Amino acid sequence: MLHEGGPGRDRAEATLDHRLSSPSAGILLWEDAGEPVSIAGWGGPTPNGIRVGPVYTPPEQRGRGYATALTAELSQSVLDGRLFDGGRRFCFLYTDLANPTSNAIYERIGYRRVAESAEIVFG
Repeated sequence: MLHEGGPGRDRAEATLDHRLSSPSAGILLWEDAGEPVSIAGWGGPTPNGIRVGPVYTPPEQRGRGYATALTAELSQSVLDGRLFDGGRRFCFLYTDLANPTSNAIYERIGYRRVAESAEIVFG
């Protein structure tokens, strides 16, 4: 949770504001019994696809399938045109190779690994 005045709060708020006001990006909120349990976003459209992410479930809600169901629903909505007229041919996302749980979930719902990347920062 980002606390008032905490590090990253301003950036998170700006990102959320952008996603909520952009016609090519957004955030879906999954609720259970009226309680928010997971979020998934989309953005970075290309002519044929769109990036899914971020995906987040608070630690106390994990292991219940919320993010799996939400990511699958979001991905299908992108493909079949419920989010964009005509839909997209594919969805893509970036994962952390150090997180085998999320990688296994993404593969189980239909994603496949196509490449690896690295970030290099020169000082």
